[in-house]
Amino acid sequence: MSALFDVLTENIDEFGGGLWVTLRLVGGAFVIAIVVGTFVAALRIAPSAWLRRLGGIYVETFRNIPLLVLLTLSYAGLRRAGVEIGTWTAGIASLGLYTAAYVAEVLRSGVFAVSKGQIEASLSLGFSYAQTLRRIVLPQAFRTVIPPLGSITIAMIKNSAIVGASIIALGDLLKNARIVQSDTFKTEESFIWAAAGYLVLTVAATIAFRFLERRLAISR
Repeated sequence: MSALFDVLTENIDEFGGGLWVTLRLVGGAFVIAIVVGTFVAALRIAPSAWLRRLGGIYVETFRNIPLLVLLTLSYAGLRRAGVEIGTWTAGIASLGLYTAAYVAEVLRSGVFAVSKGQIEASLSLGFSYAQTLRRIVLPQAFRTVIPPLGSITIAMIKNSAIVGASIIALGDLLKNARIVQSDTFKTEESFIWAAAGYLVLTVAATIAFRFLERRLAISR
């Protein structure tokens, strides 16, 4: 037990820095996932068949490409093509766009939970389809799907470990734990603290989304 805490105290800067990098990575990717996912969900339910097909292509593409492959293409692939993209941009964008496909599908299911009568009433009052989505449908859809959005966020926190293990190699919690392990040869202790860091983040996300669920979820 003393060896476990010795690893932490002697490498607190590495673990703390890795946790901070992971938190920033997840925060940036979360914003991208919500914004892009909302837009794609709107495409998926649009009156135009072409827009629905476009949204479907996005979802099927990003859901069926492994995140590690996406990270490699977004960084090494774009740089080889002459696009100067940094590690942070590639990591946050890849994780965010990958997660956005799942957010879009969850929001689409939330939209279907809104009664058609509300949509028809809004259109009959002179609201455009875009206004109906923005003011009536999507706010209710978000409140309906808070629990699955929480699950997606937790999955995104865990998927962030792939960013540090990929070619991008950001100094996140997992990568720094591997550095500590290689310096100290304390494998179990190093990865126990990495697991503890991810547990802190996922538990915090769970508490936050349960709070939102109690405050905002629609009772049916």
